[in-house]
Amino acid sequence: MDTLSLMGMGFVHALSPVNIFAMFASTAIGVSIGCLPGLSAAMGVALLLPVTFGMDPATGLIVLGGIYCGAIFGGSISAILIHTPGTPASAATAIEGYQMTLRGQAAKALTIACFASFCGGLLSCISLYFFSPLLAQLAMKFKSPEYFWLSLFGLTIIAGVSSKSLLKGLMSGILGLLLSTIGMDPMEGVPRFMFGQAALYNGIDTTCALIGLFSMSQILVLAEKKIVQRPRAAKFKDKFDLSLSDLRRISPSIVRSWIIGNIIGILPGAGASIACFMGYNEARRFSKHKEEFGKGSIEGVAGSEAANNAVTGGSLIPTLTLGIPGESVTAVLMGGLIIHGLQPGPELFTKYADMTYTFFAGFVIVQFLMLIIGILGCRAFASIARLSDAILIPSIFLLCVVGSYAIHNNFTEVVIMMIFGVIGFLAHKFDLNPAAIVLGLILGPIGEKGLRRALMLSDGDPSILFSTPICWVLIILCVLGVLSPIMMNRMEKKLVAQAEKN
Repeated sequence: MDTLSLMGMGFVHALSPVNIFAMFASTAIGVSIGCLPGLSAAMGVALLLPVTFGMDPATGLIVLGGIYCGAIFGGSISAILIHTPGTPASAATAIEGYQMTLRGQAAKALTIACFASFCGGLLSCISLYFFSPLLAQLAMKFKSPEYFWLSLFGLTIIAGVSSKSLLKGLMSGILGLLLSTIGMDPMEGVPRFMFGQAALYNGIDTTCALIGLFSMSQILVLAEKKIVQRPRAAKFKDKFDLSLSDLRRISPSIVRSWIIGNIIGILPGAGASIACFMGYNEARRFSKHKEEFGKGSIEGVAGSEAANNAVTGGSLIPTLTLGIPGESVTAVLMGGLIIHGLQPGPELFTKYADMTYTFFAGFVIVQFLMLIIGILGCRAFASIARLSDAILIPSIFLLCVVGSYAIHNNFTEVVIMMIFGVIGFLAHKFDLNPAAIVLGLILGPIGEKGLRRALMLSDGDPSILFSTPICWVLIILCVLGVLSPIMMNRMEKKLVAQAEKN
């Protein structure tokens, strides 16, 4: 079946009543999570991952995609109304959005944020459809040595770029690798580090680890602080609409930010927080109304929101084709793929092509639903943003316990989740990287199998690891992955400084 036919069938399947309801509900939940300061898109996806177990894989992935997109946009609501970004991806939006709120233009700022988010997310789907099959064809040439270097590349990228310290990032990845050795040896069938627990026969359950690292740890972080009562959001004094002149002004910023966000998303490890500041700074640089920046510029809001939402589609490309997550949220999404029995790579575009293109189509439709939900529900979401930590903490704790127990109806899974919650809390305290730990847990078995199989095929000769051009390309990428944090950290500091200065 050719690509156009698969795309058409994907939309037919995605538009089923069950999938439409799933998309609507998950996007609304995602926006709710995103607008709550202190929570994150990764936490929301990890928390609701167990809900997708009984679903068709395509529907389950659509639900996770809806939460992802909704949460990235949702962060702009609290950023605009109470000057507190719901997620790091909306940090730049708070600069101009809150100034518009102070001028009595809260509704207009939210409308622009919603429209720009919709455009950025929708346009990012173009690259998702175009580049994913091409990278999948490249992945078909991978053998054991290439998979070893690929897993190493994934660890160097996410461990380095997503942490303030290269050393701490690599320590996080190594911790994940060590945890991935728990269970039966994949080559010899010998038990390893199981501590007499039969529940660890298949290793640590990825879902329990995800819930613990991203959700339970957040409870501990919130619980150690003074209970926070959110400030009351400003009342809407204007209307939710955009004039034709407004659209003409923000359109160039949206297009620029779409390109920026897509490139940042495809580069593994960069993330939406960098994209939002890059989109904001480029909007200011090319603006004909520079005097408005810092006082409530609609171009600044549009530039930031289009960029961080354009990351969503771009970051899925390396995740689905090579198994290299673009950021922490897609690391959790990759865990969802594996839980549904699907391995990122060429099979998603051959054997499971129907499922993959249904997910792609659902991802497109989610952008339209996000626009509708965002415009019609902003008043309600503004109230949600005021929820006290006294309500959030017990609610998230209950969902963590129920979600981890429901995986196999086994209390051992709850204990594992709690342990990973403590690990995640300590990671937060010592500035380690939870996403790198998860990635080590997921990529560890892939890298181990690749290394050991390659050495078995060559009778222990390590030169097989350097035997193909693809191996050398991946080795070079590993080196760049280790060095890139220095450049990324400098870039982010410079962008933040420029944004604050202006």
